Amino acid sequence: MKRQFEVDSMEYPFKDHWLPYRDGHIHYIDEGQGPTVLLLHGNPTWSYLYRNVIKELQNEYRLIALDYPGMGMSKAPSQYGFTPQEHSDAVMEFIRRMDLKNFVLVVQDWGGPIGLNYAVRHRENLRGIVVMNTWAWPATLPAMKIFSMAMGGWPLGYWLQTRRNFFAKNIVPHGIFQTEKVTEKLRKAYTDPFPTPISRKPTWIFPRQIRKARKWLAEIESKLPVLSDLPAHILWGTKDSAGFPPSEMERLLMVTMHNPVPKIRQKRKH
Repeated sequence: MKRQFEVDSMEYPFKDHWLPYRDGHIHYIDEGQGPTVLLLHGNPTWSYLYRNVIKELQNEYRLIALDYPGMGMSKAPSQYGFTPQEHSDAVMEFIRRMDLKNFVLVVQDWGGPIGLNYAVRHRENLRGIVVMNTWAWPATLPAMKIFSMAMGGWPLGYWLQTRRNFFAKNIVPHGIFQTEKVTEKLRKAYTDPFPTPISRKPTWIFPRQIRKARKWLAEIESKLPVLSDLPAHILWGTKDSAGFPPSEMERLLMVTMHNPVPKIRQKRKH
């Protein structure tokens, strides 16, 4: 298969892999050797998000990063709704067909619920987890609810996402704290996967699902305590612009560990 768009080979020097998924396909990269690490992205990003992590660690680990159907270089199957529940099902199928065992799961943004939905059901298959700026329960913060209404509502949110490619074109570059890293190549890497209004629909559905996926999120939250003995590393960008204050991570720790919250290692988002 061919790439649907070009990416700078210095930034993203990886071999493409394609896994058939129904009548679509999942694009992924699989680099390095050693203990397996699976990296899950959020909205509107794709495996490109982890390019520097992969380049730095590929001599020590096997690093796998996929693109959800309809995002990055993956093609969504027919009748695919682009909900986080469906993305999580796709990830579960990917893990099964790739026969991934005893791996470390890395999650951030919507990759949190998508990946944790797998984690709470298959704790025995994980050796550890890395968690960055995410959540896994029905939204309670006013900022998240307002964000969901504005970006995932109708008609303003739909127009912003599908006609203006607002998430990829505006929110991503403005959310990067180290502004010198916002190059034209980076901008293109996040806007090129969404060349048409219909292709941008997944970026509207994600914020909409902050409100619509309450039942699914609550189900994940109820199972989080099964992860209480799972080795975890927590990185929290305090300059994050996506509405994930450290209190969200404190809540995750309280739910999973049932004990006082340790000091969170805080890092700037970049």
